[in-house]
Amino acid sequence: MKILIADKFGEDLPDKLAKYGEVVSEDMSQLKDADVLLVRSKTRPDKEFIDSAPNLKLIIRGGVGIDNIDTAYCKEKGILVHNTPSASAIAVAELVMAQMLTIQRRIVEAHNSTNAGQWEKKQLKGAEIYQKTLGLIGIGRIATEVAVRAKAFGMDIISYDPYVKTHDIARMTTLEEVLKSSDFISLHIPFTEETKDLINKETLSLMKSNVVILNTARGKVINEQDLADALKAGTIRYAAIDVYQKEPPEGSPLIGLDNILVTPHIGASTGENLQRIGQLVEKLVGELSRGELS
Repeated sequence: MKILIADKFGEDLPDKLAKYGEVVSEDMSQLKDADVLLVRSKTRPDKEFIDSAPNLKLIIRGGVGIDNIDTAYCKEKGILVHNTPSASAIAVAELVMAQMLTIQRRIVEAHNSTNAGQWEKKQLKGAEIYQKTLGLIGIGRIATEVAVRAKAFGMDIISYDPYVKTHDIARMTTLEEVLKSSDFISLHIPFTEETKDLINKETLSLMKSNVVILNTARGKVINEQDLADALKAGTIRYAAIDVYQKEPPEGSPLIGLDNILVTPHIGASTGENLQRIGQLVEKLVGELSRGELS
């Protein structure tokens, strides 16, 4: 069995997988002979890509979503597709909390001004997340981990998810109430035709003027131009964005605004998460080798 690691995973993963066959890291010239392909968000196995790998039996996406993979064509070709949805929940949830705290306490501004020799102690008055309303759009694994942490900070947590009726922490409600009532709105939904541009001019108009929008899910669930317009007009106070319509976000209207916190899709980028992903990848490859994977 030849295992091709196309994107960055944990440094020890090749050694862990060596017992199942030959492991090749980031050498796409080996694609034509690969039985197993490991990808994250960078590599996009589309039809042409898949046709270049006639021996391929399994694609593993190290992460939550599989929208970067042509799953329909994989099914047609008899290629199994799996991901590691449970691995990234803690890492992404911690980033969401960091986003909220960074914005409320004006940490970036405080660092930059102090580092520049200024002392803006009085000017940099912040705010708390305590007793603020956090609206979660989508309430899967990651959003649940966010809810656990937000509850510990004393936040009021509401959520909209058309596929979930009740939740142990979040009060389930309508999308309209989440949009109208939340001080923070955090997106935790996959990219589908149903969720494309869910945050747009119309939905933005329903939100509080002091709302903060957080997106660590998928870039295409936000209409970037509509959000940029709202941020410039001040009808939306702030946004924290880790994912974009196009990555890297060259030409994105969100880049360069004063009231936005932007990061380069680092939600799942922790050493601990890569270890968890590696453990799940090893389990899946082992099951494939034993004929147990479906």
